[in-house]
Amino acid sequence: MEYLTRKAAVTTKQRGDAAEDAALRHLEAQGLRLLQRNYRTPGRGGGEIDLVMREPGGTLVFVEVRQRASRAWGGAAASVGAEKQRRIVFAARHYLLRWRAMPPCRFDVVLVEPTGITWLRAAFDAA
Repeated sequence: MEYLTRKAAVTTKQRGDAAEDAALRHLEAQGLRLLQRNYRTPGRGGGEIDLVMREPGGTLVFVEVRQRASRAWGGAAASVGAEKQRRIVFAARHYLLRWRAMPPCRFDVVLVEPTGITWLRAAFDAA
């Protein structure tokens, strides 16, 4: 009967969705507007952008949300390495194909950790 009293385990997907929700609320409170969530390129080997946001001044902001339960091994910030950045840039370029004119763009990272939310503006470049 012990299995009936245990709480259901929270999945990685549920934790990720909760982190994205928290990041989205934080960014919206700062005046950004959501354009798209979880944009994925078609096919294998592509990339995904957690949040595509727009600043009031028109800058398009591609946001990677990273969540970690602890700061061990560098915490959430250390998990956005060169390969992850390459995939995000690839997805952003694909996303921008639908735009008539290239808007100003930026790549941000939002860290969701037990100590709170940290917004890293211009965390990396597309170069």
